[in-house]
Parts: sequence; C-alpha cells; structure tokens
Amino acid sequence: MIKITLPDGAVKEAEKGTTPFSIAQSISEGLARNVISAKFNDTTVETTTPLTEDGRLTLYTWNDDEGKKAFWHSTSHVVAQALEELYPGIKLTIGPAIENGFYYDVDFGDETISEKDFPKIEKKALEIARGKHDYTMRSVSKADALSYYKEQGNEYKVELIENLDDGTITFCDHSTFTDLCRGGHIPNTGIIKAIKLLSVAGAYWRGDEKNTQLTRVYGISFPKQKELTEYLQLLEEAKKRDHRKLGKELELFTFSQKVGQGLPLWLPNGAALRERLEQFLKKAQKKAGYEMVVTPHIGQKELYVTSGHYAKYGEDSFQPIHTPKEDEEFLLKPMNCPHHCEIYNSQPFSYKDLPKRYAEFGTVYRYEQSGELHGLTRVRGFTQDDAHIFCTTEQLNDEFKNVIDLTLYVLNSLGFEDFTAQVSVRDLENPDKYIGNTDDWEKAEQAIIDAAEEKGLNYVVESGEAAFYGPKLDFMIKDALGRNWQLGTIQVDYNLPKRFDLTYKGSDNELHRPVMIHRAPFGSMERFVALLLEHTGGNFPLWLIPTQAIVLPVSEKHEKYAEKVLNSLENHEIRALIDNRNETVGKKIREAELKKIPFMIIVGEQEEASASLSVRRHGGEDLGSLSVDTFSDLVTTEINSTLKSF
Repeated sequence: MIKITLPDGAVKEAEKGTTPFSIAQSISEGLARNVISAKFNDTTVETTTPLTEDGRLTLYTWNDDEGKKAFWHSTSHVVAQALEELYPGIKLTIGPAIENGFYYDVDFGDETISEKDFPKIEKKALEIARGKHDYTMRSVSKADALSYYKEQGNEYKVELIENLDDGTITFCDHSTFTDLCRGGHIPNTGIIKAIKLLSVAGAYWRGDEKNTQLTRVYGISFPKQKELTEYLQLLEEAKKRDHRKLGKELELFTFSQKVGQGLPLWLPNGAALRERLEQFLKKAQKKAGYEMVVTPHIGQKELYVTSGHYAKYGEDSFQPIHTPKEDEEFLLKPMNCPHHCEIYNSQPFSYKDLPKRYAEFGTVYRYEQSGELHGLTRVRGFTQDDAHIFCTTEQLNDEFKNVIDLTLYVLNSLGFEDFTAQVSVRDLENPDKYIGNTDDWEKAEQAIIDAAEEKGLNYVVESGEAAFYGPKLDFMIKDALGRNWQLGTIQVDYNLPKRFDLTYKGSDNELHRPVMIHRAPFGSMERFVALLLEHTGGNFPLWLIPTQAIVLPVSEKHEKYAEKVLNSLENHEIRALIDNRNETVGKKIREAELKKIPFMIIVGEQEEASASLSVRRHGGEDLGSLSVDTFSDLVTTEINSTLKSF
C-alpha cells in the first residue's frame, strides 16, 4: 500500500500502482468524470500514470490552469497530426501550451499555409479528436528515439534528443501519431469538442535568428463549442479595445521609424493624461512622506557594474556611449535604483533620519528585440513611477505595509479592483540567477509574506519570479475582459545597500546597513496607460480624462454663448473644449462619441435664452436641461465617487 496526500492534507491509502483517475473515483464520481490531468510530487502526470510510492497528488479539471495547460498541449498533438496528414513531409518541432491555447512550430519546407487553410485543418483535427484516441506515454531508449527521427529526416527532433539523457526520453502515442513528449495530457482526444486556429507567424528554431525560420501555428480548444463561441466574442471585444487602435483614435501617442522602434511619442492628449496620472501619484506620495528627486538618463558604466544591472542587462541592452576621453563609457540608464543609492550616499544619515523615501518619474532604456515590441506594453524607452525607501530592519514591516496601502489606493482609484497579490521568490534550484546571500533572501521573503498576511491580501507564492536582487510582491490584475496582467510591484532588497556600501549611524553610535524597498504602483507609465486603455475601452475615469466635456454650438450665431459656457465650466475646474466647426450638431456628436468625451453640451437658442445647458452623456443618455452649477455638481459628485483622498 502507498499513502497519497491530497491538497487539503487528507491522506488516502491505495494499492501500489493505483492511478490518479482511481483516486478521483474514490473521492467522487463527479470528480472522476471531470479530472483531466494531475501532478504527483511536483511532476505532471497522466490520469492513467501508475503511482508507485508515497506522495502528494493534485487533481486538475478544465477549471484549473494546469488542467487547461494539459488540454491545450494535448490539442497541439491533434493539430500536429492533422498537419502531417494534410501536408506530408513536413517536419514537426515543438508544440507547447501557452497562456491562452497552444502553438506548434513546423518546418513546412516548400509548402506555405495561411488563414484560408485554417478551416480544412480544423475539420481534420476535429475528425481525429472524435476518434476518442487514448494518449499513451512510453519510455524510449536514446538510440531508438534518434533512429526514429533520423529515419523521418527530422533534424529538429534529433537535436532535441541529442541533448537528453538516456532513460529520460518518452514518446506520446495517440491514433496513428507519435511525438517526442515529456507528458501532461488529457485522457483521450474525445474530450476536445472545439478547435480554432487563430494565426500563423514566423519563428526561428530555438529563437535564434541564425537558425531556420519555421511557421508557428497558434490555436485554442475547448471542451464545449459554447465556450469557444464565447472566447471568440471576447477576442472581438479585445480587438476593439486594443490600446494601439484606441491610442490612435484618441490621439494619445504615436511611433516614428525615424525616431526609432519602441520609442513612443506622446501627443498633447496623451501628455495631458500622463501629467494627470503623475500629479495624482505625486499628491499621494507627498502625503506619504516621499521626496521627489531627478536623475540623469545616463550613468557611467561602472555604476551599473556595481549594481549588477550591467551583468543583467548590459549584453542585451543599448551599447555603451563612448566619450572623447579614452576608456570612458556611459550607459543609457536601465534602472533608477543605482542613481537613488548614490543620492542616499551623498550625505551621512543617522537612525533618526530614516526612513528616507526618494521618488522619481525616471525614464529608463532597454534594447528589447524588435519582434518583442508591442505598442506601449513592450517598448525600449519607458518612464517608471519609481521610488526607493531606505529604512532600518525595524521599520521594514511598517514601511512595506504603507507601500501596499499606496498601491491599493492607486489601483482602486483607477478601477482595478479584481487582483491577486503574488509573492515572487527565488528559484531554489537555480541560485546563480540571483545576487546576495541566502540569509538576506530568507529575511526579505519572510518580510513580504508577513506584510501580505497582516494586510489581509489574497496572495499566492510563485517560485522563480523574484528580481535578481530581491523578492517582490506583484499585483496581478484581472481586467474587464478577464485577462491577467502584472501591474504594481514592491521589492525588498538587502543586496544593493551592500553593493553601494550604504550606511546609517545607529543608536549605538555604530554604522549599520539600511534595507531598501523598491516600489512602482504603476510599473511604467507606458504599460500602465496601455492596460488602462484596454481595461476601460478608452472610457477613462472622469477625474483623469483630458477633456471632460465638449461644447457644441448649434450654429455660428450661438458661438458667443458657447464661449461664455466654456468660461463658466473652466471656472468650475471642468476641462472642456468648443467644437465650432461648420458641421452639423449630429456629426459633432458622433465624433465626440468616437473620442469618448464623457459629456456633450449642446447650446442653441433655447439654452441661451434660459442660461442653461442641454447635456448628453457619452453613450447616448440625455440628461436634459441643466444649469452650469447643477452640471458642475454632477461632475464633482461623479469624480468624488471614484477618486478618494489618500
């Protein structure tokens, strides 16, 4: 008999060789019907895998992320089989699950495929799926595995196998199809009821531009057709909300090939939006005791060698700037923290002076690969709402909790209310990825967990997601379309204070090392604006939007009254414009709707005679005839309902 420990701590005794499916059956028939994947002692297994030792077992259904991962990876095998049958002679490489769906990288040789080929591929894949073929794993010797793929002429699989150890190689079989695979499949193909191919793209073998360019086929699948229909509707909505599309329509930002890829240019509307976001955070920071600093866009190479950023970013970043002085090198700033360390180092501090909280909207630069650039979400120059707190170890817990409060204030004020806190810690199996000693890391990780628990956050711990210099608390936001994004981050760092020899004089008159907290509630202005655009669909909170109202005179003879209304609105601190073009009011309303201006104020003879406004809300709601004071009260009430004081 073996002992199987379930996630809730319950222990089940079972005969050696029992399977995850049998364990599910012993719990309930309903679970047995729905279980599609499992994890045993941190290894992904099939529901039919024999369990031969004591261990921890987690069962997954479609509703679990790991279940979806197994479902989508299994579908990639089915799609690969369909491709082989439709395009004989192609060479398959890898087909993993991704966040939403899967892809398979294929060498099509002289063949090419496009979206017009998707229906026949989907049809063939569904025919295969309906065969209800079991997924079966089997161990293969290295020699046999190499022989199998050499006979096929598939140099990609041969290369993968050559890097594997004998005794660790497995094949997965279903129907007439065989693939090199580590495992993690659903019980059979019949569970797959809906398949949709989404796009094709080029992808270099192993991500190396020197290698062959393959065709990457993206797709997604579901256990019910209804779920695929809902997903495709969500995709259509996501296209409408794409920040690149909305940014152009709302005239927020643009890019120029002459300026350079990944370097956004902020237009007047976008600059006004950024300015309001900055002022919003600066006001809250001032109340929280932060001091604003400004640092240059470049620094001597040695600064970033000391901090460790050169080792982390140097090779893949912008190359050093050489000055007329021999051997003098500068770098575009990849992070603000080394500069803030030097500001701290510019004068001596005692324990009575701490904490010191330095904040900056600092622009940094990283040379992202051109294929990874994406609107504002992945750029080469971006501005972080950065701050660094230098405190004693005794102050760390309170300071960290104060930063949590500030981050929650920012997220709630901007409508991001559905989130999970993620404690990102080291990958203990890859210690070389990090700087510093184990004791400091353990203290920092525990400090974050303690603060998260004391603030009552709903948090998860993720191994391997820490920064190279310290663990962090990341806020994982769910947007209006149900997508997850990482926004605000708070990090505890014992390492940079050591590297920069930062000290303060303690009450014992001895020098001590401060602890450093890194924090950025927005993360970066560029990425935050992109996510805010997609979350709100461009309908920004009223307090934030650059233009809150637009005055639309019915004809030229009402322009003077429109000017008077504009002055009154500005006196009430309402941001407004006049559209006095020689166009119909209907056309002006339609264009104001497209620009997502919250209020349209129509003024004509009747409004001028009664000194009133005819107000229409974005979306078509008619608010009727209002006085300027009443309209101002309406705007103020709406702003106060979303923007609280910190």
